[in-house]
Amino acid sequence: MLPKDCPGITADSMPLDVVRSAFAWLVTGPHPVSLDGRLFDGFPRRRVRVDEVRDLLLLRSCPQSVRDAVWAYLVQLAREEGSTWTVACAGIALPALLNIASKLTARFADDPSDIHSSVLTGFVAELATIDLGRPRVMVRLRWAAYRAGHAALRDALDAPVPSSNPLTAASPLAPCGHPDFVLARAVEDGAISSAEAELIGSTRLEKAPLAVVAHQRGASYEATKKARQRAERRLALYLRGGDEAVSPNTSGSGVQGCERRLFASTHTSPPDVPAPPSSTTPEVPRCA
Repeated sequence: MLPKDCPGITADSMPLDVVRSAFAWLVTGPHPVSLDGRLFDGFPRRRVRVDEVRDLLLLRSCPQSVRDAVWAYLVQLAREEGSTWTVACAGIALPALLNIASKLTARFADDPSDIHSSVLTGFVAELATIDLGRPRVMVRLRWAAYRAGHAALRDALDAPVPSSNPLTAASPLAPCGHPDFVLARAVEDGAISSAEAELIGSTRLEKAPLAVVAHQRGASYEATKKARQRAERRLALYLRGGDEAVSPNTSGSGVQGCERRLFASTHTSPPDVPAPPSSTTPEVPRCA
């Protein structure tokens, strides 16, 4: 996929560092990897390098329809032309992938390489199967990466804790974890969709103004507010439901009992009465 002398890549490089170096290599030299900006509304009327594509997609003012059109085009190129455009997709998504990996391994004491690798693998695998006809392509790619990384983290945490006495080796306590973990598990269990998890996460956890998110989604403020209310009601039911509402596969996963932590961390009112969005809090981009 990459030349052996690609700068910045060593045998000890973390998977996402490899992506960073490979992506930088794609835009180095007289013939950088680029796409035709004339294909997309609001893009420069020229060839646009893929690192500039990333920056344009991360702009708050970039409409969701444009993001979807660009991502559908990029994914199709990755499917048809292979490695170069797969690296380009991963590089454009790198801010989101790094954010995911950082959250998943923030309190993980062991080597995070496998978890970072799983995040990347989940993203790349989804490129081959994601439905490009549905909206919010990158949101769904992001959640595929999150689910893969989260599964790797659970597997690592399920391993017995080493002990000097093998008969007393302890199984680790399953952490409730970051609120995003709870959203990821709710998506895995079908309680909410990945788009709904993204909506809750961006407006509740990251404090992005609801009006801004509504504009990015191509929907009205009221429609977006109602969509969030419906999703939060189902999420609350899922978290309160115990054995009846939670998939048997979540037993011991740390999801039960996390509702108070999830909604407390958002500093909002209960989910059936969403708090008004702040008009002064800057948006933190979750993904391109």
